[in-house]
Amino acid sequence: MAEIKFGTDGWRAIIGEDYTFDNVRMVVQAISDYLNKGSGREKEVVIGYDMRFLSEKFASAAAEVLCGNGIKVLLSKDNISTPATCLAIKNRKLDGGIIITASHNPAAYNGIKYRGDFAGPADPEMLKEIEALFRKNKPKLMSQEEAKRKKLLKIEDLTKEHIAFLKQYVDLKLLKKSSMKVVIDVMNGAGEDLLERVLEGTKITINTINSERNPYFRGKNPEPIASNLEGLISIMKKGGYNIGLATDGDADRIGAVDEKGNFISSHKIMSLILLHFIEDRKMKGSVVKTISGTSLLTKIAKKYKLKLHETPVGFKYICKIMREEDVLIGGEESGGIGFKNYIPERDGVLSGLLLMEMMAYRKKSISGILDDIKKEYGDFFTKRLDMKYPEDKKSRLIPALKKSPPDKLLDSKVREVQSFDGIKFICEDESWLLFRLSGTEPILRIYAEANTEKKVDSIIKSAKEMALKI
Repeated sequence: MAEIKFGTDGWRAIIGEDYTFDNVRMVVQAISDYLNKGSGREKEVVIGYDMRFLSEKFASAAAEVLCGNGIKVLLSKDNISTPATCLAIKNRKLDGGIIITASHNPAAYNGIKYRGDFAGPADPEMLKEIEALFRKNKPKLMSQEEAKRKKLLKIEDLTKEHIAFLKQYVDLKLLKKSSMKVVIDVMNGAGEDLLERVLEGTKITINTINSERNPYFRGKNPEPIASNLEGLISIMKKGGYNIGLATDGDADRIGAVDEKGNFISSHKIMSLILLHFIEDRKMKGSVVKTISGTSLLTKIAKKYKLKLHETPVGFKYICKIMREEDVLIGGEESGGIGFKNYIPERDGVLSGLLLMEMMAYRKKSISGILDDIKKEYGDFFTKRLDMKYPEDKKSRLIPALKKSPPDKLLDSKVREVQSFDGIKFICEDESWLLFRLSGTEPILRIYAEANTEKKVDSIIKSAKEMALKI
């Protein structure tokens, strides 16, 4: 049996191997012990779950453990997105939240995300405390019938308040004037019919695809990247729609396709929404990106004199800053973006709505807006390669690159080296290269950005060769 640990965003494992009812109960017992530690006050936690195999059963098992420990539980009546679960924490002033989901992972996986009382990803310190409590106590169980009698368990429709919030966050009055046509691929995930319900009563046409429950996700990972969105891209290439959107398994990530069928990277999506907030909505605040984020965000923040933070990969680091200061937007390369005046969490459906709002506000196609950005800031091509990398080389790679860093990437001189998460080389022409090692697999992740697709491909190729020579 593999060691159970919280990764970048929760614990994930293969169903039937390490992800079993016994292990779910064990993890939730540790969460219960953490919540009950040092306080006699009665605690209350929300539980949400996605559309994966047995997610609702695992959620019920989690509820039985929490209630067995005297913790009140608000259990979602149906599958629900991660942001909707987090919004319930904020609205109802709860002590935390558990989401049964493996997000964008393959179909064989399920997982547990834990959220703090601030409605965002738990801090690394909190997760370490919970991990230290694993297997300290045998899970205490209480049946749902007994929990209901003792008023420890409530089962409610929590999606309604999420839809109500989204309706007031976006400019619904503006969107009602639009007659745009939108396709959204919810990738058999918790995004389900959310966009349709938010825009009900408008003239906007919504075509939702892959909304049925399919625990196999049609043989694809529910991750909104180009290689998983051939169907959406094909629909967009045929014409007739203004934008294509996609959300992942728990609907906290966004993908997009323009009206010509071109995939829009998550880097450009975040840049689009940042500019929409600054230029159209006249909003202010700081900007948070991860070390693998585009330099386009840096240029925009510099132009508008906005404070910019750069964090390690993982939304929990972005969340921490969002809790501490007035953050306008914070996001990561995976397509998870959080926004001002909301919760310190990502929301894929809200991201899509804000892209639509920007198009309606500017009365332009999404490709037209991207062309305007290119003229103003230049072009940015960002790519990532995940390659198998020998375990014996993993421990040597970063120290070797720190000791002997490259002077140049292709023909561009390296002007800065960052090493707070992997190692990143930034060049004078704003191109860059990042090496990051997986902590759980023999995988090396290589990220690069340049002003042409050819150059970014060449940087990744040379980086691969560099890594294999170590």
